[in-house]
Amino acid sequence: MNQLGKGAFLTVKAGEEVNTMTIGWGMVGLIWNKPIFQVLVRKSRHTHDLLERSEDFTVSFPIGKDLKEALAFCGSISGKEVNKLERPFISTKKGKKVHAPIISECNLHYECRIVAKQELVEDQIGTDLGTMFYGNGDYHTLYYGEIVACYEL
Repeated sequence: MNQLGKGAFLTVKAGEEVNTMTIGWGMVGLIWNKPIFQVLVRKSRHTHDLLERSEDFTVSFPIGKDLKEALAFCGSISGKEVNKLERPFISTKKGKKVHAPIISECNLHYECRIVAKQELVEDQIGTDLGTMFYGNGDYHTLYYGEIVACYEL
């Protein structure tokens, strides 16, 4: 999980549309007796819209690989403006158990089925965190994904 602070790719597919974004926050744990990968996505993100129309997502980690340029690009450009997967940095391939693809250039993959979501609101966040991370009112939705596959390639 140390890699998460350096960036990972959250990828989702809704209908025929696929988008990936860089994430630096998340958590893996056991909830409801299920292995869960929890990801946080702001409502303003294009990925949020796709997650709302999807049943699953993948998280791909570039362990020991230099994908800084791709992580920076996917974390700063909206999928509303650009199809990130048409750029030469990264490509996708079919996952093993979910509809969302994985990022081919990465070597650790989590495939997750969405089992719950929770919207953060102002009164649920302490003042210090609210000021530091949500001063503009763009709160996260937490998506709880049951890990249905985890593997290295």
